Amino acid sequence: MLRRRSEREKEIEILLLRHQLRVLERQVARPRPAQSDRALLAAFSGVLPRRVWKRSFFVTPATLLRWHRELVARRWTDPHRRAGRPATSVEVRAASTVWVILREAGIEPAPRRLEPSWAEFLRQQAASILECDFLTLDTLFLRRFSVLFFIELATRRGHLAEITTTPDGRWLTKQARNLFMQFDEDGVRPRFLIRDRDSKFRREFEEVFRAEGIPVIKAPVRAPQARAQAERWVGSVRRQCLDRLLIVGRRHLRHLLARYRSQYNEHRPHRSLRQRTPLSTLPPVDEQAIGNATTSIVSAAVTCSAG
Repeated sequence: MLRRRSEREKEIEILLLRHQLRVLERQVARPRPAQSDRALLAAFSGVLPRRVWKRSFFVTPATLLRWHRELVARRWTDPHRRAGRPATSVEVRAASTVWVILREAGIEPAPRRLEPSWAEFLRQQAASILECDFLTLDTLFLRRFSVLFFIELATRRGHLAEITTTPDGRWLTKQARNLFMQFDEDGVRPRFLIRDRDSKFRREFEEVFRAEGIPVIKAPVRAPQARAQAERWVGSVRRQCLDRLLIVGRRHLRHLLARYRSQYNEHRPHRSLRQRTPLSTLPPVDEQAIGNATTSIVSAAVTCSAG
């Protein structure tokens, strides 16, 4: 049908449709597109050049990203599940239930254990600890990918494994062996591996580390601070990269994560490393010298302003 019409007729019709849209926009304060409309707008956004957005689109890129987050949240939210932790039953509900039980067993509520605490263990062994976790992400078409990554606590260096939709035991074993090959090239030798209690981590995965003499330690239940660096890395990559884009597929996600890993390891400074990068070979910054220089500059500025 469109082939039989001339280009002039098509251009006139486009101008007419645009004028009709402007008239409707003046009458409707805020359009409420349906889910099919949102999907169509998201598909057109990847085809049109950016300079056409302000002229033809009535939504912003931030709106498209918000629609995608809401769609993912509705898919993975159980409508019949109450928010928060389960309520305590009446039989065990009391003002000092835990304290009474410990006192009857002859245990102080907060005794000093002979073993070091989790925080003390992390501080003492930080130079040889490796943390691992999964980063999960839903694409534009609601396909969920899992990314296995590792963090060296001593240098904050991040290592990315492959991307998959089915992280089974065979896949995890292969990624662990590839990691040790990279460690051998870099001269890195961790002594401990800390992971959470995710069911994705299979026995085959842990056997690879145990064969190398590296014990696998499971973090406490519901204790994200026990894996603070891994949790912080996930938050950083989401806030600075993934939450700002609509991921199309596996290749797109692999390209973005590779670029972010390069920026994180080679260019991003860390306060725990005295503003150095994980792969930096420069000497640490002398904070005392910087403080003395800053004080001298401020003093000189005050003297000049007074004079």
